[in-house]
This record gives sequence, structure tokens and C-alpha cells, in this order.
Amino acid sequence: MFTNATGRRFIGTLGARINSMSYLPKWLILGSVIGVIAGLGAVVFYEALRISTHLFLGVLAGYHVPTPAGEGNSAGSAHFVRAWTIPLVVTLGALISGFLVFTWAPAAEGHGTDAAIDAVHHNPRGIRLRTVIVKIFASALTIGSGGSGGREGPTAQISAGFGSLLARVLDLSPEDGRIAVSVGIGSGIGAIFSAPLGGAVLAAEIVYRDDFEYEALLPGIFASIIAYCVFGAVFGYKPLFAIPGGYHFHQPIQLVWFAVIGFLAGGLGLAYSKSFYGIVRLSNRLPFSKKLRPALGGLLVGLIALGLPEVLGTGYGWIQKGLGNELLHTPLLIILALPLARILATGLSIGTGGSGGVFGPGMVIGAFTGLAVWRVLEPFAPGVGHDPAPFVIVGMMALFGGISRAPIAVMLMVAQMTGSIALLGPAMIAVAIAWFIVGRSDDSIYRSQLRTRADSAAGK
Repeated sequence: MFTNATGRRFIGTLGARINSMSYLPKWLILGSVIGVIAGLGAVVFYEALRISTHLFLGVLAGYHVPTPAGEGNSAGSAHFVRAWTIPLVVTLGALISGFLVFTWAPAAEGHGTDAAIDAVHHNPRGIRLRTVIVKIFASALTIGSGGSGGREGPTAQISAGFGSLLARVLDLSPEDGRIAVSVGIGSGIGAIFSAPLGGAVLAAEIVYRDDFEYEALLPGIFASIIAYCVFGAVFGYKPLFAIPGGYHFHQPIQLVWFAVIGFLAGGLGLAYSKSFYGIVRLSNRLPFSKKLRPALGGLLVGLIALGLPEVLGTGYGWIQKGLGNELLHTPLLIILALPLARILATGLSIGTGGSGGVFGPGMVIGAFTGLAVWRVLEPFAPGVGHDPAPFVIVGMMALFGGISRAPIAVMLMVAQMTGSIALLGPAMIAVAIAWFIVGRSDDSIYRSQLRTRADSAAGK
């Protein structure tokens, strides 16, 4: 008969066996198991977000957000059927999310990736199951009702939480526990974006500002490819975005324009980080309950959306429209305003205590930045061309690659998400400039990152 004592003995024996293995077989096993959970977690959250979006924006507000090519390529609603419901719906989702988070799991507030990075450095065994579960529902409510957030944060926290569970149950060493949580972060994000190579590199790059966790790279590869296979088995193996006609670099003058994007992306990345944490500090000083603060942010986001619906939800469908030149007739003033509007909306949605990621919004901000540069230059500048896609993609890579302090991983992820490997070379100038500008300011959207491996409290 199987008893609790028998189960504990079995787990103890299993943990001892795994801990006694050499690096490669140990991480082949652990990385593969983390990958399965990362893929399943991505499936669960994707479905939760889809249902929430349909219920809040579709049923209650009568508005359908556009979707990227990998998710049906829906054009979305041309206008609001019941405009007055938009602020109410965004507020309602944020209100329910706030009550969930601050009643049962305060650690689930904000963007989950930063909390997971903090766990890597200070307490790899400390991510609790309750936090993960609340994060799933709270993020689905925040983003599904129209809040500006990314779906990578909740997915990363699911798989990072499982890595933390493995560290506890199998009694992994502090170093192995740190690797397990890092691999969980990368494989979760790689799965939800269908970008396994980028996810594998992200596992090693995202936890430090100026260093690389090389021991997490091989386990990250195991975990990310398995997570991608699990997620793709349910939703398909297509890139998230499609580029009409592809891209071939044949205009060296474009490097000048990509450098311009790099300068702007570096500055806007800093504005993104500083405004986000400025809103966090301001929200913490509000004289009413934390449970109500996300609702205030949701109300303000809903009001902004009445003039700029591009700030609602993940925004990935608007990136697809930008890639496909479907925003050509949108007034230039609107295009120029979109990066700033998305920065503000993300701070109001997540910085007030809402739940969701900041990776996705960072890509949207970068995409709008690249599109704005293209719109300004296209009428007169040589070598710009009539296709905005290269500028949109380079903007995505440069802005978040710089402010996340993970330029290589973000470049690879965006290249996989868009099927634009040919752009990696030309884009490096923009990413390098943005990374240099952010590095000179010593900032990051992930404030839990340590500078180098030597600074990691968990590794001492």
C-alpha cells in the first residue's frame, strides 16, 4: 500500500539519485520535465486569456481586438459598438484582478518575470503554488478586459514556479535551484511566443544586467524545445507574426535609419522603465486600499482607449497590421503618439497592482516606434522603401532588447516570432545603440536583475 511515508522515501531516493548525476543527464531530465510543464502552462494561460478576452471585450463591450497571423489574423472591430462600456469593462477586470491578488497572493501583482528573477537570486525554492494559480487568473482578467500587459509574465511564473517546486521537493543545491528557476522563465516565455531558441538564450541572459548564466543555456535548450512542442501540438507551429513578401537586405543606407531607431528605442526604453516604476511609486502612495488601485488604472486605460484603441490588450494584432502596411492611412500624429500611449497604458495597468507581463508591451512600443520612423522617413529618405516591416521588427528588437538588458535573446525571439532571420545582421546596429544608451543609464525594466554572477546571493 502506497502511503505518505512511502511517497516521501521515493521522492527522497529520486532526489538523491538525480543530485548524484553528472551535469548533462541531470539537466536532460530536469530540463525536459520543466519544459513539459512550461508548455502545458502556456496552453492553460493562453486559453484563459482567450476566454477572458471574449467575455469582457467581446460579449460585454461588443469589441473584438485584432489578432496576429499566427492566431487567425482577425482584422478586429472597425469601431466601438458601445464605446461607453470600454472604460467600465477595463475597470471591472482590473477590479476583480486586484481583489484576487491582494486577498490571496500579493506576490502575484505586477509583472511576474521580475518576481521570478528575484527568486533566482534570493530564494529559488520560494515561489509558491498559490501565487502561480492567482497569477494565471489575475493576468487573464487584467489583459482580457483590455489592460495593457503581456502574456509572457504569467507563463514564465508558472514554469519558474515548477522549477522552484523541483528545487524544494528534490532538495536541489542552491546553484541547481537557481538554474531550474531560470530555465523555467526562459522556457515559459519561449513557449508562449513560439520562439524556443530565443527562450533558451533568455534563460541564461535575463537574470543579469551585464553577465550570462552559461550553465542555464543547455538546460534551457532542452526545456524550451519541449515546451514549444507541447504548446505547438495544441495551437500549431506557426510564427506569431507574418511578413508579407519576406525581407532581403540590399540597401546599406538602411543601416543609418536603423541607427536612428536604435537611438529612439534607447530613449523610449528608458522612458518605459522610469515611467512604469514612477507609477508604481505613485500608486503606493494612494490613500485607499491596494485592492482598488488597479481599478483606477483600468479606468484611465479605458478612457485612453476611447481615442486610441491600440492600447487595449496585448496589442499583437496591431503589430501585425503595422507589418502588413495596414496602418498606412492612420494619421501620422496618431502613429507618433502610440509608443507614448502604450507606455502610459502599461504603467497604469500593471504598475498600479494589476497582473501581466511587460515583455509584450515592450515589443508593441518598439514596433510602433519603428513604424513611426518609417512613416516620417518614407516620403523623402533614400533607401527606406515602401515596406514598413523591417522598421517595425527592428524597433521591436531594439527597444526591448535594450531595456531588458537581454539583447541577444530578444533579437532571436523577435526573429523567430516574425520569421525574419535575415534581419538579424542589419538589426544589430539598432540593438547595440539602444543597449548602450540603456547601459549608460544603468537601468532595466527588470529591477531584480543583478549586475553579474558574482553578485548573486544564491551563489555565495
